[in-house]
Amino acid sequence: MLKAIFTLDYEIHGNGTGSSYALMVEPTNRLLRQFDMYGAKLTIMADIGEILKFKKFAEEQGSDDYNYEAIARQLCDAIRGGHDVQLHIHSSYFNACHDNGHWVQDYSEYDFARLSWDRMDEMVKQGKAFLETLLRPVNPNYQCKVFRAANWSVCPSQNVNSVLTNNGIIVDTSVFKHGKRQGRVNFDYTAAFSTLVPWRTNENDICAQSDNGKLWEFPIYSEKRWIGAFLTLQRIYRVFLGRLHKLTDSPGSLPVNIVLPRKRNSYLGVWKGFTKKHAWKADFNQCGGQQLIKALERAEKKYANEKIEFPFVLIGHSKLFSRYNEWSLGPFLAYIAKHPERFSFGLFADFQLDEMGKTWGAVNAE
Repeated sequence: MLKAIFTLDYEIHGNGTGSSYALMVEPTNRLLRQFDMYGAKLTIMADIGEILKFKKFAEEQGSDDYNYEAIARQLCDAIRGGHDVQLHIHSSYFNACHDNGHWVQDYSEYDFARLSWDRMDEMVKQGKAFLETLLRPVNPNYQCKVFRAANWSVCPSQNVNSVLTNNGIIVDTSVFKHGKRQGRVNFDYTAAFSTLVPWRTNENDICAQSDNGKLWEFPIYSEKRWIGAFLTLQRIYRVFLGRLHKLTDSPGSLPVNIVLPRKRNSYLGVWKGFTKKHAWKADFNQCGGQQLIKALERAEKKYANEKIEFPFVLIGHSKLFSRYNEWSLGPFLAYIAKHPERFSFGLFADFQLDEMGKTWGAVNAE
């Protein structure tokens, strides 16, 4: 059986602009209402860097312009309603300053995985403490044990692995097989152990499986797909927003508009770009409901002979959850709800890792 785990990166635009109510609170309210209709569960990956800045602004300015109280209330209500909240970090916000209605970030700290061990540890420790202090009055058993880095930045992974386990984080969910990027953040997840089966990570390589690993990787489900699979209205909307809210330089930070030299593309090069396959994530913002249904069925078929539960991890962003997105997601939620003998909705905490690990470890992941 496949258990769908919906993870929502809870944040404003990457360049520090936008209304926190319009991009975080309001769309998440709609998503939670929709999920409640189908019995689905949501894991909010709360960007602590931003939220702590909103909290500090309200305390120092005496004005809750960034809706900290509404955010804190929503996170508590989510826990009260049987959903989950876990740790997401945009590291460039920790030194951010407020300037003329937007947050000027420290882009020298943009790439989480390339920070020093001590700096990473400080951020994770602060984020975990904030969430547990906020949410344990609602549920005394609440634990912050799951992490996702902004921009999937967990490579190189030796320090990341050590920092997370040092702070009692037992699950990372940043990796997606076939993913590769070079730019402001660099990673290569082409050799990741699996597209779907969780693994104990090697302490030096988060993509590699180790029987003795202390950190578990729950990969975001991905496939290698032709570029045509990426052409959806939601994805076009995402590209539009990305261009509208692109990153800009800020005083005292590393310039973010530096790009690596590129060779001039020939017609052959352009053609190869269209014909090669790319990493297609189970992104419930950017994929249509029917696309997600087909992906779920392909994953089910691949592991049909395994009589155990597997997590099917999806990713989304509150800032992208449009009304059209809400409409397109409905058929996928309904499909899961109509086939309880094959699929279910779940949370990371539903999996007993010590017990399941022995079974997962015996699966031929790829």
